[in-house]
Amino acid sequence: MVEEAKVAYVFPGQGSQKVGMGLDLYVRYSSARDVFDEADKMLGFPLSRLCFEGPEEDLTQTINVQPAVLTVSIACLRTAQEVSGNGLPPPTFVAGHSLGEYTALVVAGVLSLSDAVRLVRERGRLMNEAGKRRPGGMLAIVGLDEESTRDVCLSAGTEISNINSPGQIVVSGAEENLAEARKQADAKRARRVIPLKVSGAFHSLLMEAAQEGLRNAISGFTFQKPSVPIMANVTAQALTDVEPIKEELVNQVCHCVQWQRAVENMIANGVATFFEMGPGQVLAGLIKRISSGVQVFNITDVDTVRQADERVKGAMDRGPA
Repeated sequence: MVEEAKVAYVFPGQGSQKVGMGLDLYVRYSSARDVFDEADKMLGFPLSRLCFEGPEEDLTQTINVQPAVLTVSIACLRTAQEVSGNGLPPPTFVAGHSLGEYTALVVAGVLSLSDAVRLVRERGRLMNEAGKRRPGGMLAIVGLDEESTRDVCLSAGTEISNINSPGQIVVSGAEENLAEARKQADAKRARRVIPLKVSGAFHSLLMEAAQEGLRNAISGFTFQKPSVPIMANVTAQALTDVEPIKEELVNQVCHCVQWQRAVENMIANGVATFFEMGPGQVLAGLIKRISSGVQVFNITDVDTVRQADERVKGAMDRGPA
């Protein structure tokens, strides 16, 4: 008997957004409309309009973009389920990059959509305030390995904040330290050094002011035991109980996102197919760099929903290889 290939659903984080995201899904599919309408009602303002029409400077504010990306990601999933007639392969794991981890919690039944939207809006507010208190930023360093990047950080007084894929690592720190990190990375012959458009040094100790506030905010929400294991950002291990999930969310604010290791661990546990659901294609690109041997579907709009549905049904018709 051939073992059925395992599937993971993964969800993007802040930075994947763009004005217009989710609009075609909202117009075409009732499942997507229901998601946007629920988020609008919970927040008490038209988040959907901000997603569809902007302005971009308002959408990209941390307090807005976090619930916006989460909402669009859930709309993508619900649309894919509607189009497939619930024939979408169920996940063995769910995971999300930074903010995307909260989307994964909704899919695993840990938080309701309404609660997750409220919580990430507060997370965005706390992170933005922490960024004002201790200003900083983030740089993506392309073309250096982890050891070389750690040397850069030691020399520059910065921290590794995301290990995304082989040769793509993000560092965080105060602006003057990031300037030094850029010089050090250039000296080590990094292929590219790219400043990220964020309002603070996320996933570093400069976010400490947000950590306790988030812990207090989390205590006001009801968490359920997950129906699907969640592959954690901080430990890159599967989470299956409520208390470790809460600790993960608190720790994630000031600790490195171990995305490469999380993906590698899902693959080691038998995952051969990934569905990235949400705006953009960042995670699909990272996963392909981590392993060329897995299948990746990107679901971000009407066209990609249909393409994924056709490819999945085609694979099912062919049966096991």
